[in-house]
Amino acid sequence: MDISYWTNRRASSKSGQFQRILTTPMFSIFPTARLRPSPFYEATVAEGMNSAMVYNGMILPASYGDREAEYWRLINGVSQWDVAVERQVQLKGPDAAELAQILSPRDLTKCKVGQGKYVAMCNHDGAIVNDPILLKLDEDLFWFSIADSDVWLWASAIAAERKLDVEITEPDVSPMALQGPMAEDVVAHVCGDWVRDLKYFWFRESHIDGIPVAVQRSGWSKQGGFEIYLRDGSKGTQLWNIFKEAGQPWGIGPGAPTTAERTESGLVSVGGDTSDNTNPYEVRLGRYVDLNVPDYVVGIQALRRIAEEGPTRHQLGIILEGDVPAPLGLNWEPILLDGEHLGDMTNCVWSPRLEANIGYALISVKAQIGDEVTIPRPAGEVRAKLVDMPFI
Repeated sequence: MDISYWTNRRASSKSGQFQRILTTPMFSIFPTARLRPSPFYEATVAEGMNSAMVYNGMILPASYGDREAEYWRLINGVSQWDVAVERQVQLKGPDAAELAQILSPRDLTKCKVGQGKYVAMCNHDGAIVNDPILLKLDEDLFWFSIADSDVWLWASAIAAERKLDVEITEPDVSPMALQGPMAEDVVAHVCGDWVRDLKYFWFRESHIDGIPVAVQRSGWSKQGGFEIYLRDGSKGTQLWNIFKEAGQPWGIGPGAPTTAERTESGLVSVGGDTSDNTNPYEVRLGRYVDLNVPDYVVGIQALRRIAEEGPTRHQLGIILEGDVPAPLGLNWEPILLDGEHLGDMTNCVWSPRLEANIGYALISVKAQIGDEVTIPRPAGEVRAKLVDMPFI
């Protein structure tokens, strides 16, 4: 299968209430041993996966050919995602809990077995390097379910530097997500009604038709859902098909993390909406920093200083003029306030529910909600307005 790299071009026609973003193939990426497939790869190909991206050295499905249907399925029903690219970095051993805390500017002292926590993992300067979900499986066993960067190397270097007694590995664990307002009914039908009692980010280890899994209430959308952590990579197609069949009464179908929905919902994409020097306070993640953690936590002293002085930039929403989809390309685009470059648009996408181009601005605190700005775009200068988030 060819994995195509796509470039966006603007559409001039509407389909119902939804303006399509057309895509033009630029080149193909051929799978090799350096580009790892997930355990669900064969199932996603069978579903008609026709575009993908590379994430953590793996294939992340992006669409199955009908982005409009995939978007509304997430909003109104239940969508099945291959998110095995969210690799696990496992910490195991006598010093596993200490290393988990060193890497997390969050207070983990009260974290219980079966609980997960969102972590804005930072470097020594307080800049975000990843934003994993930490899962505590035992007192000496943790997973970091990571975004797109090599946390294994980072954790290994810190552990060696601190001379910790801990084994750091990538286990055979691959998440599949069920997202949307009907996801809970599907997961409960497969696993049992106990899943309805799971709090957000909490999880439970279980088996589905003999397949070992961990079931967590989580996912990269605001529509509700679960992530099913497959613990036997040879069972990917079997597990996919179990949920596919079980979800038929609820209209389940394949999908993928959706830029439009995550933007409408105000979710941050670390690596997309951040750069190498972005700190949590600049992108609305300061609430995930506990300043009272020990001094040995990586980045905490820099984060305390930033919190005291206040960030120089902040993340705001932005609504652009125009009724034709005009998504962001490969690079951030400058934002001008009274002719002065004060920040950048890090994300832009057509919102089907708002019927407008919306995005995120990482911009100087001089700029405030309500300000009118201009953006020099490839097709010409566009007027826009800074707004609060989330959009919906």
